[in-house]
Amino acid sequence: SLLLSVSGALSDDELSKIKFLCRDRIPKRRQEGLRSGAELFDVLLEQQHIADHDLAFLRALLQHIHRADLVERLRRFEEQEQPGAAPGDEPDEQEQRGVAIAVICDHVGREWKKLLRQLGMSEVKLDRIEAAHRFNLYEQLVQGLREWQKSKGKDAKVADLIKALRGCHLNLVADLVEE
Repeated sequence: SLLLSVSGALSDDELSKIKFLCRDRIPKRRQEGLRSGAELFDVLLEQQHIADHDLAFLRALLQHIHRADLVERLRRFEEQEQPGAAPGDEPDEQEQRGVAIAVICDHVGREWKKLLRQLGMSEVKLDRIEAAHRFNLYEQLVQGLREWQKSKGKDAKVADLIKALRGCHLNLVADLVEE
């Protein structure tokens, strides 16, 4: 409902500006078919650039088009979604997975395909990711891990990432993830 309300508040000109800002994340051909903010947000959700728990990318887009009112709407939504969160709470699996993926992306380079094969990703998906981000190793790994996470859903565990890293003899990275 938040995304629908933001979509409804965007003018055609603002939607065009946001699509321009997303040009490195959504191919031009796919952007041409997007006629509303809701359709654009659907693609961003699908590609995991925005999520229920992570609206930072959407916030940045809205800031770039100078829509402080919509940024404020996001802020209020996020405050409502996190009632009573205590500072000493242990991070849940989702937060741990996000941190683990960030560490992996910072420390795994050319071995990204080997890692994703170890996680069970098909060669077809690996080839698609490589073709979509031909000269950007970091983005290839990010997209690969997002794809793995999407395919596993709630069964995507940090322990699986650590096991796969160790299976690829990337023990230093596995140790960093455990920390």
